[in-house]
Amino acid sequence: MAPPTDRSRTTQTNRWPQQKRGLLAACLAHALHDGYTDGLYAFLPVWQAQFGLSYAALAVVRALYYGTMGGLQIPSDRALRGLSPRAALVLSTVLAAAGLLIMGLPFGFAGLCVGLVVAGIGSSIQHPRGSMLVADSYGEASRRPLGIYNFSGDLGKAVLPALIALLLPILAWQSVLGLMAVLGLALAVVLRILALAAPGTRTAAKGTASGGGRGGFPMLATIGALDTATRMGYLLFLPFLIQERGGDTPVVGLALALLFIGGAFGKAACAWLGERLGVAGSVMLTEAATALLIAATLVTPLTPTLVLLPLLGIVLNGTSSVLYGTVPELARDDTGQAFALFYTCVIGSGGISPILYGAVADHSNPTTGVLASAATAALIVPLVLVLRPHLRSHQALHEIKTKGS
Repeated sequence: MAPPTDRSRTTQTNRWPQQKRGLLAACLAHALHDGYTDGLYAFLPVWQAQFGLSYAALAVVRALYYGTMGGLQIPSDRALRGLSPRAALVLSTVLAAAGLLIMGLPFGFAGLCVGLVVAGIGSSIQHPRGSMLVADSYGEASRRPLGIYNFSGDLGKAVLPALIALLLPILAWQSVLGLMAVLGLALAVVLRILALAAPGTRTAAKGTASGGGRGGFPMLATIGALDTATRMGYLLFLPFLIQERGGDTPVVGLALALLFIGGAFGKAACAWLGERLGVAGSVMLTEAATALLIAATLVTPLTPTLVLLPLLGIVLNGTSSVLYGTVPELARDDTGQAFALFYTCVIGSGGISPILYGAVADHSNPTTGVLASAATAALIVPLVLVLRPHLRSHQALHEIKTKGS
C-alpha cells in the first residue's frame, strides 16, 4: 500500500475539526429549538389570563406550534432539498426567531397565532436537516454523534424554559419573547460562521442501506413511535403516582426532575451502549428494563420510587438515541427524507399517545394506564427481533464495501 501523501495527511488532520464544527452547529440549533418548544409551556398561564382562554383553547393555541412543527417535517424537507443542511439550519433558526418576534409584537391574539405557526415552520426544518448534517459529517460513524445531537435537545429543554420562568415575573411576556427572538437571531449568525467551516453535504445520500435496509425502515419508525408513546404515557401518570404515595407538589417536581436528569444522561449513555451491544441488543435491553422499572414504580413506596426514577429515565429516554442513530443505516433512498419521516412518526406519536393512554385510564384506572405504557415498551422487544435481519443485512453490506475499498 502506498504511503499517504502530504495532501491526504492534511485532509485527515482537518477532517475531525470540520466534523466537530458541523456537530456543534447541529447541537446548538437542536438545543435552541427544543428549548423554544418546551419554553412555550411557561407562557400558557400568562396567555390564558391575557386573552381569557379556556383550557381547550389553550390546547388549540399550543397545537398551532406543535402541529405545524410535526406536520411539516416531510414537506419542509422536500421544499428545501436544494439547500444544504447547514443553510437550512440557519433558515430554520431565523424563521423560529421571527415567529417569536411576531408573537411579542402588539398584534393581539391573531399575532400570537400567526407567530406560533411561523415558529412551528422554522422548527419543522431543524430536526431532519440537523440530523442530516450530523449524518453527512460523520458518515458510517454517525451513531454516537447523533446521540450527542439528541442529547443536546434535552439541554435546551432544561435551560430555556427555566430562563423564561425566571424572566416572566420580572419582564412583560412580550419582552421575554423578544429576548428569546434575539437569542435565536444571534445563534443564526453563529450557525452561519460554523457552516462556513463545516463539511459539505453529500449529494448522494441515496442508497445508504440499499438492499438490506429496504424492509427495515418502516419497522424502525414503528419502534420509534412506540418508544415515544411509552415515554409520553408514563409522564402523563407520574405526577398522580407520586401524589398517591403522599408526595406534594414540590416532590412531584423533584420526581420529574430526577426522571429528566436520568433521561438526559441516558441519551448519551445509550448511544455508547448501541455501539457496544449493537442496535438490536441495546434496544431490547433498554425496552425490557423500561417495562420492568415502570411496573416497579407501581408497587414501591415514595422514597424507593424516587430512587428508581433516574434509572428509569436512562432507559426510558436513552433508547431514542440508538433509534435516531440507525436512521441513516436503514434509509431507503434519501437520508434527509428518512429523518423527516422518522420525526413525523415520533412527534405524531407524542401528540396522540397521551390521549389514548388517558382514555384507557378513564375507562379503568391510572394503574391500568401505567401498565399499558409498560406493555408498549415490552411490545417493542419482539418487533426488534423482526428488525434484526435488516440490521444484519446492512452490516454485511457495509463490511463488503469496506473490504472492497
